[in-house]
Amino acid sequence: MTFDTPSPALAPAFQALLEQVPIGEHSVIEGEVISYEHEGLPMEGYLARDVQADERRPGILVLHDWGGVGDNVRMRAQMLARRGYVAFAADLYGAGVRPTGDAAPAEAGKYYRDLGLLRARVAAGFSWLQQHPAVDPARLAVIGYCFGGTAALEFARTGAPARAVASFHGGLIAHDPSDASQIAASLLIQTGGDDPVVPDEAVVAFEQELRGAPHVDWQVTTYAGAPHAFTIPGTDRYRPAADARSWRALVCFLDEMFR
Repeated sequence: MTFDTPSPALAPAFQALLEQVPIGEHSVIEGEVISYEHEGLPMEGYLARDVQADERRPGILVLHDWGGVGDNVRMRAQMLARRGYVAFAADLYGAGVRPTGDAAPAEAGKYYRDLGLLRARVAAGFSWLQQHPAVDPARLAVIGYCFGGTAALEFARTGAPARAVASFHGGLIAHDPSDASQIAASLLIQTGGDDPVVPDEAVVAFEQELRGAPHVDWQVTTYAGAPHAFTIPGTDRYRPAADARSWRALVCFLDEMFR
């Protein structure tokens, strides 16, 4: 018998999407809230993994949108755990900081204005995951949603030892001067064709910067009719087809990176 023990419980729209990913016959997927620190600041993330696994597994760091660690990244972590990964949803804001309404863009704005701090917060979560005894530290990836997608790409620019970095409807910030030459990971960038946050000119500028670093392996996919935040169920921005396609693209990408 297999059991899935999400903790805390997911809202129905997220639970329904999670149930589309099957659990392995002998797997026991468990989730737990994780307390850690960044420069003395308490952080609170979420870990999901198959506790029956008897070998080290690839680790996936999952980065939240501007609302903080919530149902979407907890669901994605559990989906990844069902596929055999150790998934850790890192906290980029600090324990208890889970903004809603107008407070969410204001909180995210602090980090958009200080990309060094944003990169450091990702690094803290990455380091925690890298050191987990269930994780193979040579097989690591980082994925992020919205604000977290931007954070994932910024972290890649540090030369971090991740094999793969994926962004879902994240902001695309082209740098001048460019630091794309530092990127060591393969990149999967998935964006919406009707996303006002990431207009066509932002996609083109980002691609042009990557072309200036020929060693970087990258791909950009644009989904027709998809607005910003198209992977988040239970909202009027959710687009099931784009979400399903982008998830399948991630699955194939990770399979390729860790085969």
